[in-house]
Amino acid sequence: MNFTVFLSHSWGLLLISFVIAYLLGSINTAVIVTKIATKGKRDIREMGSGNAGFTNVLRTVGKLPAVCTIVCDLLKSVIAVLLGGYLFSLAATGLSGADAIVRLGKYVCGFFCILGHSYPLYFHFKGGKGIVTAAGMMLVADWRVFIIIIATFLIVFIFSKIISLASITCACLFPVYTFIIAFFVDSAYFGYPMWYVWSCTVLALFTALFVIIKHSGNIKRLLAGEEKKITAKK
Repeated sequence: MNFTVFLSHSWGLLLISFVIAYLLGSINTAVIVTKIATKGKRDIREMGSGNAGFTNVLRTVGKLPAVCTIVCDLLKSVIAVLLGGYLFSLAATGLSGADAIVRLGKYVCGFFCILGHSYPLYFHFKGGKGIVTAAGMMLVADWRVFIIIIATFLIVFIFSKIISLASITCACLFPVYTFIIAFFVDSAYFGYPMWYVWSCTVLALFTALFVIIKHSGNIKRLLAGEEKKITAKK
């Protein structure tokens, strides 16, 4: 009941938080860093795989620009999710289940930040695949899921040396991990309502599907055995 009241009275504030998250996500670091590193001569979307993300920057521009890309992409996501959580907390003041509403808001704003990263308003709606941005969302929205995802990523990457395979695996497991934590921990032990469990799981599922679709080219290359590995020389 309180959640329905929350939606009906706070839609304006929610809309503002979604727009801010999208605009922050639209600041595509890979494009900006590559422009700086090449003195405005190159566009990362016309180099290598054509993806405006960390891996392509690492392969085509260099390690330092890649580090700058991953740090800034993570940071913009963290800021968007924190800001979203703050705005949701203002809207949920005085309602029971406010903690659940705030955490749900973090997931939603994180998703909009990923949309901005992949379809950036400032760069003709052509961006990256959202892996690092999604990691930032997980870090702030639920650090427990983040730790499990990072462990999964490292295990897959160590054995395969393929970033896309590790990313796709984590995307597939993100809604599974989210449901396990939300249902067996948050709901069972802390009394979070079931609408929270299902809402967070569905948002994690949408995020996972979005990331997997963005990796369709990588999936084809993986199935064909043509996906490039990251070696020590990279």
